[in-house]
Amino acid sequence: MQKHLKNELYNIISGKSQVSFGAIIQAIANYLDNRSQSSYEIESSKQIREEETKKLESFVTERNLWIKDIDFSQYVSEGAEQRVYLKDSEHVLKLNDAIYYSFWTDYFHNLLLHNFFFPDTAYELIGFTKESGNLYAVVEQSFVTITQETDLNQVKAFLEANGFINNRNNDYVNPDLGIILEDLHDENVLTKNDILYFIDTVFYTTNEFWTEK
Repeated sequence: MQKHLKNELYNIISGKSQVSFGAIIQAIANYLDNRSQSSYEIESSKQIREEETKKLESFVTERNLWIKDIDFSQYVSEGAEQRVYLKDSEHVLKLNDAIYYSFWTDYFHNLLLHNFFFPDTAYELIGFTKESGNLYAVVEQSFVTITQETDLNQVKAFLEANGFINNRNNDYVNPDLGIILEDLHDENVLTKNDILYFIDTVFYTTNEFWTEK
């Protein structure tokens, strides 16, 4: 069962299978992730990130994905990794500079994994913007109205029932899949009518994800 799921996730990340709002994310991830492993080894993460950002900006320009009409007066909140703006009564926009990831490719893989595991709060990548020289992905997501406080024990029980082990604080790992899921505190998992909504997730793939399929 886990092997089948792992193969399905691999196919989604590699663009062979579909997921909610996945087409443009898969296209960008595949466009960026075309280096040989040896070239990664001889360059620093900073060098790769800089080259990746330049390449991503070229893709954005070619595909006309620059967004210039964000209403910054609709500011809602922000965390270390992103800022949130209200788009309308049912959606928010999130600007993310992928600071939690060494490479942009890993951020896009995170979006695909989130959309697979949590389709009710799937991210739709609608474009990119720049501010003070920094590049931000702009994603749209359904707005979730909170009806009660989130019980983190309930989050833990839900995730453990799906193969994720709580390894520290609000972080989890699924050793069978080779996936890490972090930062699931009560501001990133909301509760509406007794149902959990995962609105901000931080997925990482481990070496085991890529080497054992």
